[in-house]
Amino acid sequence: MRDFQLPGRSPVLASNGMCATSHPLGAKAAIDVLERGGNAMDAAIAGAVLLGICEPQMTGIGGDCFVLWSEGGSSKVNALNGSGRAPAALDAAMLRDAGETVMPLFSAHSVTVPCAIDAFCHLSETVGKLGLDAILAPAIRYAEEGVPVAPRVAFDWGTAEKVLKGSARDHYLMGGKVPQTGEIFRSPGQAEVLRRIARDGRDAFYKGEIADDMLAALNAAGGTHTADDLAAAACTAADPIAAAYKDLEVVEHPPNGQGATALLMLNILAQFDIAGMDPRGAERVHIEAEAAKLAYDARNRFISDEDYMTRTAYMLDMDTARKLAALIDPKKAMQSPAALSEAVHKDTIYITVVDKDGMAVSLIYSIFHGFGSGIASEKFGILLQNRGAGFTLEEGHPNELKGGKRPMHTIIPGMIRQNGRMLMPFGVMGGAYQPNGHARFASNLADFGMDPQTAIDAPRAFSDAGTLNVERGYGDDVRAALSELGHNVAIPHVAIGGGQAIKIHESGVLEGASDARKDGCALGY
Repeated sequence: MRDFQLPGRSPVLASNGMCATSHPLGAKAAIDVLERGGNAMDAAIAGAVLLGICEPQMTGIGGDCFVLWSEGGSSKVNALNGSGRAPAALDAAMLRDAGETVMPLFSAHSVTVPCAIDAFCHLSETVGKLGLDAILAPAIRYAEEGVPVAPRVAFDWGTAEKVLKGSARDHYLMGGKVPQTGEIFRSPGQAEVLRRIARDGRDAFYKGEIADDMLAALNAAGGTHTADDLAAAACTAADPIAAAYKDLEVVEHPPNGQGATALLMLNILAQFDIAGMDPRGAERVHIEAEAAKLAYDARNRFISDEDYMTRTAYMLDMDTARKLAALIDPKKAMQSPAALSEAVHKDTIYITVVDKDGMAVSLIYSIFHGFGSGIASEKFGILLQNRGAGFTLEEGHPNELKGGKRPMHTIIPGMIRQNGRMLMPFGVMGGAYQPNGHARFASNLADFGMDPQTAIDAPRAFSDAGTLNVERGYGDDVRAALSELGHNVAIPHVAIGGGQAIKIHESGVLEGASDARKDGCALGY
């Protein structure tokens, strides 16, 4: 139990349904859908699409998603890949010939075909109960009427505003300025798009006037996208991957997501007595940082579109983890791995919902960097992701850019089973941090017996691009000890990620946890 004389959050407890996400309006919309008779999938989609209006710098209908879910009373986890592909006419050789050495972050060439809408429509039809018109209604309403800009959203908006260009500045600035906390943001163009999707389904987005609007923006910016590329957008079912960590089994989405990185990192940490360390001490931060360097190096070498990846089993093999763990010096930091062409980005949105029948949904939805590519369609204001920045231009690399291929994705939903029972859908946002965040969350639970809210609240550290970012929740003595071990230590300007989780107790009580690093909450009924 937390000390009630100190700042903090209590877990949220309910028995009929629960949502945890990064904005209160998203959580409220999800609970409203549950109370109207929708299931957890209906609620998760309703909340997620609304978050594209509440947090437009993080996500939107021009982006991608990945989804894990289990039916009520079942421990089986289903997976759906809602990530898009590069346009058919684009490949790495073309960009290399143009003088590029890494993927251009904010050009039309970084825009892969947005696939989240196809995934949401598919899941609504095959798993949901209420239908698109009902679950898109909250987002349509708020896009039309407006949403007050929340504090963290305003902060991130100001940080990412510089990437907006052309019509995106008209749609996502107010009088040419970044909206401040409490100002009302409206997106009537997106409201119209969502109305058409609610009426006519996914083809309203991928064909006709809306598709033409996106294509005009992309082609004017030099993109090779065609009507055929948009029409071909299609989500695909996937087989989840998993690894045990003590009495927990962590379940991840397979590549092209980076969930295998989280599982490899957990397998490396399993070679050490993490539970015997101070949970807030330098020793734990050091071992975790070194494990992350090794796991992320494997990610950078191997993870790609699943159709091109051959080393998933190698990354999940415990022998691989043992060999990598043996490289860790408890007294000295190693060099950071070579970076991917992807540049550092900070966040995405994550939503998890559990309904009264026990259906559990873990859904993550993103446009990659803040405001994605910075390109928005002129009429409807659809902001387009820059997920293609996750490709490499290195010839022969499994993640090399090719037409029709999916890039390596950073966003990963998670679920945890215990003793064969579904225990918890969870997610930890934060761009590249996510595998580290998943491993840290599972370790907090298994090694230190933390409840989900405490595990999310605990301070974070992340070794990235040669710097060990250590949040202010750690003491200066910890930073000093890490510096002595050879780490280049810094306090990050922005809190590291965000997290959400719902624990399903055997009694049926639901325990929601939500990260104070974001504006959101857990909400139940």
